[in-house]
Amino acid sequence: MNIFDALTLPNGTTIPNRLAKAAMEENMATLEQAPSQDLFNLYHTWAEGGVGLIITGNVMIDSRAMTGPGGVVLEDTEHLDLFKKWANIGRAKGAQFWLQINHPGRQMQSNMGQDTWAPSAVALDLGKMSDKFATPVEMTKVMIEEVIQRFARTAQLAEQAGFTGVEIHAAHGYLVSQFLSPLSNQRQDQWGGSLENRARILLEIVKAVRAVVSDQFAVAVKLNSADFQRGGFSADDAKQVVEMLNELAVDLVELSGGSYEAPAMQGQARDGRTLAREAYFLEFATEIRKIARMPIMVTGGIRRQPVAEQVVQSGVEMVGIGTALALEPNLPNAWKAGQNLAPELKPIEWENKALASVANMSTVKFQLRKLSQGKKPNPKVSPFWALILQQLAMSKRTKQYRHRMQRRAKASV
Repeated sequence: MNIFDALTLPNGTTIPNRLAKAAMEENMATLEQAPSQDLFNLYHTWAEGGVGLIITGNVMIDSRAMTGPGGVVLEDTEHLDLFKKWANIGRAKGAQFWLQINHPGRQMQSNMGQDTWAPSAVALDLGKMSDKFATPVEMTKVMIEEVIQRFARTAQLAEQAGFTGVEIHAAHGYLVSQFLSPLSNQRQDQWGGSLENRARILLEIVKAVRAVVSDQFAVAVKLNSADFQRGGFSADDAKQVVEMLNELAVDLVELSGGSYEAPAMQGQARDGRTLAREAYFLEFATEIRKIARMPIMVTGGIRRQPVAEQVVQSGVEMVGIGTALALEPNLPNAWKAGQNLAPELKPIEWENKALASVANMSTVKFQLRKLSQGKKPNPKVSPFWALILQQLAMSKRTKQYRHRMQRRAKASV
């Protein structure tokens, strides 16, 4: 097995090779939260680059619940033609193209002016940055049911638009991940307590999605291997959740890790664990591979071909690549041509880990903006400069988002 072999999914469809463009949050939506020309340009670049699977950055299921003010939302048919155009661009060279669908839960900044929902009223602990996030509202059963149906509706619309699948985001501390963790889920009803109860919302979302899409439409799940916080969602919990997903029609599970509070997906873990700089979660993925009935994908820092080959030779079916494809979108084609490319950003070793995490994301977004404008990425950009640019852009987008939501609220009265 090598990285350029095709993979047949449980639904019978094929991914042409084992390299996936993993999700990176772009924040490039139009002011109406729809796919933009910048996004079209960006995904054209990746489609031309030779990956077998392209997974979008966060596409939100509810315009009131955003991971960022420039995020794309798919909750109705209003901009479906733009989603169709996006799907055509991503699929133009034969890759499968999946929407990553998500709800942020409590991980939405308070300056966006919306109520935040979570399984329990437990605020984020980000030290000095904690005040940027409000204490969330504990979700009622009606709210939980609404979220489940919104995931299903977004998946249904994604298929109508021509995407070949969705990835349900249950990692990185977003809403479904919050339900899975006993730190953020302190409920005493059927949605909290035991792992079976904490995993219920994820299983119900998968079932609801499956009920409204075709058999050939891929349904994947992004899951934390652990959230790297003492008393949180553990590696053993993750194994048990994969066993639960074995009983459903899931086509792939992507393994990552961490959250805003402990950004292990960037090679930083607050509990002092030493993570490898590349393929952070491979050791865990090989353990999951032994029990999983669906293909497994591992994402986290992979940038060299020998490491990608090591992943598939270990039995893990798909290699997720993020930052390296932001720096060199043609990486799969280059590897296939025998070029020994290994694009890399210099690690950010600031004392404030939460701020370093934000700076790292800003540095990646800086590269994405360059690509979307037809320019070459700049791996040597100052993280501080990238962070300043990103904060200025987000401040402007946040004001625009708030105005849009205020207009919509007035129109609905």
